[in-house]
Amino acid sequence: MTVAGGKMRQYQVVGRKAATLDQPNPEAYRMILFAPSPVVAKSKFWYYMHQFRKMKKTTGEILDCVELKEKDNKVVKNYGIWLRYDSRSGTHNMYREFRDVTLTGAVSQLYDEMAGRHRTRPRSIQIIRTATVADEDLKRTNGMQFISADLKFPLPHRVASGKRGQKALSSRTFTTVRPTTFFG
Repeated sequence: MTVAGGKMRQYQVVGRKAATLDQPNPEAYRMILFAPSPVVAKSKFWYYMHQFRKMKKTTGEILDCVELKEKDNKVVKNYGIWLRYDSRSGTHNMYREFRDVTLTGAVSQLYDEMAGRHRTRPRSIQIIRTATVADEDLKRTNGMQFISADLKFPLPHRVASGKRGQKALSSRTFTTVRPTTFFG
């Protein structure tokens, strides 16, 4: 499974054991997974089903595979993600918090950060649970710094850039005057 260059997407995969004469209507299982494509989502479904139930791709069938999209994706939210991953020394459980407008964006940040901080491959990460976290329930200091009511993003020392058809700062290419960068 590769995530390079792409965003993770959320899929709902429904599958069951193939119908037989003994069991004409077997129990169906639904799983919500994060994957870059539906092909990878189906592959992950069979990976987990083989772990949890005595079922694999050759003895089962996929009934449905649908991408889930978030409706409210214009507001920044805090997401908590519980996961386990395999490192060189063993299996570890972890809880991480991210700020993003969508859950899939937060999961993409998770995969990127786990690759950077822990050298973890995407195949080694298993997401156990995700949740939207309220501002007062945040545990990590990185997310807490953005929840104050008087949060400001100052733009100190800006350089006036040129517009289309004009040069930046002046009409001449070279000038003897330094640019004014303080607009306070």
